Amino acid sequence: MAFDRRAFLGTTAATGAAVALAGATSSPAAAHEQSQAQSRPRTYSFTVMGTTDLHGNVFNWDYFTDKEFDDKAHNDVGLAKISTLVNQVRAEKGRRNTLLIDAGDTIQGTQLSYYYAKVDPITARRGPVHPMAQAMNAIGYDAAALGNHEFNYGIPVLRKFEEQCDFPLLGANALDAKTLRPAFPPYSMHCLRTPFGRDVKVAVLGLTNPGIAIWDKANVQGKMTFPGLEEQAAKYVPRLRALGADVVIVSAHSGSSGTSSYGDQLPYVENAAGLVAEQVPGIDAILVGHAHTEIPEYRVKNKATGKDVVLSEPLKWGQRLTLFDFELTWSKGCWSVAKVSAKVLNSNAVAEDPKITRLLSDEHRKVVAYVNQVIGTSTQAMSSAEGPVKDVAIIDLINHVQAETVKGALAGTEWAALPVLSQASCFSRTASIPAGQVTIKDAAGLYPFENTLEARLLTGAQLKDYLEFSARYFVRTAPGDVVDPAKLTNAESIPDYNYDAVYGLVYDIDVAQPVGSRITGLSFQGKPVDPAARFVFAVNNYRASGGGNFPHVPQAKQLWSNSEEIRNTIIGWVKAKGTVDPAQFASVDWRLTRAGVPVF
Repeated sequence: MAFDRRAFLGTTAATGAAVALAGATSSPAAAHEQSQAQSRPRTYSFTVMGTTDLHGNVFNWDYFTDKEFDDKAHNDVGLAKISTLVNQVRAEKGRRNTLLIDAGDTIQGTQLSYYYAKVDPITARRGPVHPMAQAMNAIGYDAAALGNHEFNYGIPVLRKFEEQCDFPLLGANALDAKTLRPAFPPYSMHCLRTPFGRDVKVAVLGLTNPGIAIWDKANVQGKMTFPGLEEQAAKYVPRLRALGADVVIVSAHSGSSGTSSYGDQLPYVENAAGLVAEQVPGIDAILVGHAHTEIPEYRVKNKATGKDVVLSEPLKWGQRLTLFDFELTWSKGCWSVAKVSAKVLNSNAVAEDPKITRLLSDEHRKVVAYVNQVIGTSTQAMSSAEGPVKDVAIIDLINHVQAETVKGALAGTEWAALPVLSQASCFSRTASIPAGQVTIKDAAGLYPFENTLEARLLTGAQLKDYLEFSARYFVRTAPGDVVDPAKLTNAESIPDYNYDAVYGLVYDIDVAQPVGSRITGLSFQGKPVDPAARFVFAVNNYRASGGGNFPHVPQAKQLWSNSEEIRNTIIGWVKAKGTVDPAQFASVDWRLTRAGVPVF
């Protein structure tokens, strides 16, 4: 028989080990040490990293200003920064002891994501791979929940993005409207190798936002339906435990506040992550998304078990990376969670990962060239600097485009004869349109948010209420007081984007009067507004769904909506017109007064 060296070495090693063990146990001290070692709990630690609301940010770049991103807090953005943080965590913990997940809103929000949805679409024959799919695949994501903005460009774009991802897009409450079966994988299961005992099975349950049914009605009606998060979590968490999950993590595109921006339009809560933690037993941690807030760690006690569920929400756009640290113990043949904690890492503390920036350098250059394209000319310069206190042409431009778009959409309908009004805010005090050539980034910079456009039906009386609510924004200032424009606005910490000017009406705002009694001289086409008169109101989807808590609009009849971002509607309008001439749309229709005397 041939000599088998491997078998021989294995046999002699085992024999030697047995002899050594026998010798060791013959000593009382050694036996005591062995007994202690066996009684010590065996533990295993791993980390789940999480991002959310990436909104098309790969590079630390602002395509609307065409320069490096910066804000007052000096945050940085983008997956290239996140990749560096992920690499550091994996180096520290060991890659096999980590998972990386996301909580949605991935493919919409920057001109980079817009370009590959509309200009050079991923759905085209032999089309490109979406930059977000390329980056997330390269970084090594394990799973991602669907966000509501995933549906903005239509289901075909979303399905193509899903196909291009090396990880599953999860949505346990995104159901086929006809069969009521999951339209996407509800969950994913991940096995982590341990030094002893069996593998740890980690389940990731994905939940998206019921508001998709409202916000993207044009894209999903009759195709998909979106029940409540608590309902679907209660259905799936027991299944996951029955399938052997030792740890259950929920990735939820839903804030933690328990509130809804859409009033009673849906029976489901928009920001339900906290309710899921409280009401559904068996969940260990929830990665929270959608609300664009930073929550390093938030604990919610489950009503049924009394155990804490750990929630964390990293700041949007790749500004933060959440780390959930888990400690498990092995006892009686199974793993159990002994401890969970969470924290966030700041992406401004690291450099961009050159692997990611190299990977997508061509795509970045294409989009930079795109945003610098000249799309028209302006007969004069316009600025938003005085927009919070004066009726300026640049805000009129936004409103004019919105009103024209809604008029065109309602042509030939039963609503076509009604007058169209429009609302807009001073979204940025630094927005400007130069005299002469106008680029895509100039036009896009007027509207830095991802809002889309709707048309709602309001009465004259409701519009008066709306304007009174908006006018809370101004600090009450007596007729004899010195006016400092810098101190006249943002009363009650109301942000600029929650002060609306209404285009198509003429009115004064008397800042000497108390809140609720400030709108005077309200008229339409030279006549006082009839409280019973009906108007079409062009309004962004944020306001229409209850954002800012303005009265009447969320409950008003919806006449039309679309999923095109308003900023891209503005770009298209400028392209179509060729020339932007404020004389054709701008006029001073509202002003600030005190006792009938203009403030400015």
